[in-house]
Amino acid sequence: MKFNVTIDTNVVLDKLQKREPWSDAADKIFLLVANKKINASINCSSVTDIYYIYGREKGKAIARQAITYLSKLLDFITVDKNDCNKALSSEVDDFEDALLSVCAKKVNAKYIITRDIKDFAKSKVEAITPEEFCESFVKSINGEKLD
Repeated sequence: MKFNVTIDTNVVLDKLQKREPWSDAADKIFLLVANKKINASINCSSVTDIYYIYGREKGKAIARQAITYLSKLLDFITVDKNDCNKALSSEVDDFEDALLSVCAKKVNAKYIITRDIKDFAKSKVEAITPEEFCESFVKSINGEKLD
């Protein structure tokens, strides 16, 4: 079974910035993507956030390289007016999180991988931490039934 997941900005930045203690799980997820074990996406709006945040730390040239790397590895979910309107009327309180939830549903993601699962309590797509996802993935390849 190949998972289709949407990854929150914080997990991408954990990978790029090697933020501890979270980078190990983020690295494992990106390795699963690179090895084509899972399909993963991020919002196009997350791309600009990642570029801005990572660029402040590493500079624009390194941020551009990071975005190029991400574009080869992940699908980028386009965000349109309809998505924004759905996010505005969503039960998810934070607009950015609501938009991620709407877009994850749009691409039929099984999970939103995030460290902030409480922010997605009302999401129509289940939120799961990177660590929980890695454990679930191992169980699925070992033939154990997932929820």
